Amino acid sequence: MAVIRVAICQINTRVGDLHGNAEKVLSFMAEAEREGADLALFPELTITGYPPEDLLLKPGFVADNMAVLDEVASKITGHCAAAIGFADGQGHGQTYNAFALVAGGEVKATYHKRALPNYAVYDEERVFVPGTEPMALFDVAGVRVGMSICEDGWIAGGPMAQMGAGGAQILVNMNASPYYRRKTETRQAEMALRVAEAGGVPLVYGNLVGGQDEVVFDGSSFVLDAGGEVIARAGHCVEEVLVVDVEATSNDVPAAARFPVVPVSAATGRTSEGASPRIAPQLNELDELHDALVLATRDYVHKNGFTDVCLGLSGGIDSTLTAAIAADALGPENVHCVLMPSRFSSDHSVTDAEEFAERLGVSHRTIPIEPAHASFLEMFAPSFEGREEGLTEENLQSRIRGVILMGLTNKFGWLVVTTGNKSEAAVGYSTLYGDTAGAYAVIKDVYKLDVYALSRRYNERSGREIIPESVITKPPSAELRPDQRDDQSLPPYEELDPLLEAYIEGDKTRSELVEMGFDEETVNRITRLVDISEFKRRQTPLGARVTKKAFGRDRRLPITNGYR
Repeated sequence: MAVIRVAICQINTRVGDLHGNAEKVLSFMAEAEREGADLALFPELTITGYPPEDLLLKPGFVADNMAVLDEVASKITGHCAAAIGFADGQGHGQTYNAFALVAGGEVKATYHKRALPNYAVYDEERVFVPGTEPMALFDVAGVRVGMSICEDGWIAGGPMAQMGAGGAQILVNMNASPYYRRKTETRQAEMALRVAEAGGVPLVYGNLVGGQDEVVFDGSSFVLDAGGEVIARAGHCVEEVLVVDVEATSNDVPAAARFPVVPVSAATGRTSEGASPRIAPQLNELDELHDALVLATRDYVHKNGFTDVCLGLSGGIDSTLTAAIAADALGPENVHCVLMPSRFSSDHSVTDAEEFAERLGVSHRTIPIEPAHASFLEMFAPSFEGREEGLTEENLQSRIRGVILMGLTNKFGWLVVTTGNKSEAAVGYSTLYGDTAGAYAVIKDVYKLDVYALSRRYNERSGREIIPESVITKPPSAELRPDQRDDQSLPPYEELDPLLEAYIEGDKTRSELVEMGFDEETVNRITRLVDISEFKRRQTPLGARVTKKAFGRDRRLPITNGYR
């Protein structure tokens, strides 16, 4: 039986960095060559980075990416062929999401993605036109390889099934598939269906890794055998080259003449030993989530030219977890925590924050907000005369803290990371231009109950109590008034989070939520809060998407909205 050696090059590209991405391709190609690979598989839109969005509307950008592809191709002259993603066309709606099959110093053939996703975080119909080629079959090292791009592989009875029927002996799918929780299992199950539809043809699934604005790509590339079983898997949220010898199926269906077949010479210089298949361990769900948040935070900071971040550390669970993730992403020496106690801050909150900062090894400073708070109250006194104190005075404290953090970042060249979670963002339990002020929201898409679970798991992974137990067990509070607790304004998170998930990610209506068993009064109050807080969320920083539907490009509801 014929064997083809595939090197899955799971790389972290940067959108728009055409030459930087090209250099990375050549670096990983060198490793694929050393491993004696026949075919190196790179991610979707390798040259441009994914997603390039409206950069693709610029004809000059599209032309530049094609020129860079040609430069890369001219340097791939060894025994290994490469499948490299790029944008093919002229821009202004005449561009294809494509890959080039490169060998012998030139582009041997191209393929245009047929299925363009236009849901969730995807907008490909905005910038691409669909391909029309019925399939892409190529002769690589004597094996008929059927190749496709991302969404092509998610279509039942689509390109993969057609290539199996057309004589493919192995299927190869290049991807930029974003992470959300439990996505790995979803991918593997879906691709196993494609293997079966193609008549038992092995499948190689190569995925992008890295953070890009609010989406994060986890890699987790894999190979399925003819029975749909995983025989190799790359790591989660890491760059690597996964080299696998894949036994081609004995598909004796001759390739129809109309299908392009590009001969590529078999590998030379390969050792007689086969490539040992490696199956990276499947992490538990919390560890996957943690690593995705770390990767997303690191890439947002570094790819935008920064090294350091700062945040307000209150002694509460949200800011504590945010600081821990930031330290893992950037190194503790690059995380700067600011304690900003007010007249309402409890002593234990301050001591908890200080103790945690010492354990984590991050810098911390204390800037009390009482002088500014008192001055603001005095300034507003004539205008507020005769009115009771309330939410306005509470929000002043949060906004003062925002000003302090922004002042520090302006002076020292840091980025502010915000500390709010998804439960709070959903119901508007935040202060616009206060605790929402910043550049990146690390746990924006993490529900409160998961914040607790991640914090406990953080200590388990660390082998010691870095996040103080008192931070995990104390009742959550914004500490903007005496004895304030979250459960005075919101239902317990054990009730709130499942309701929010059903309303936001499940797209349930109020009546459907009541039918599901949620209390009607609670449903009416919480869904109203979610709806009227849309204007706030539009003005808050982006953060890593780690659920199937995050706030932002994933969920686009009108702000002016009369539907209840």
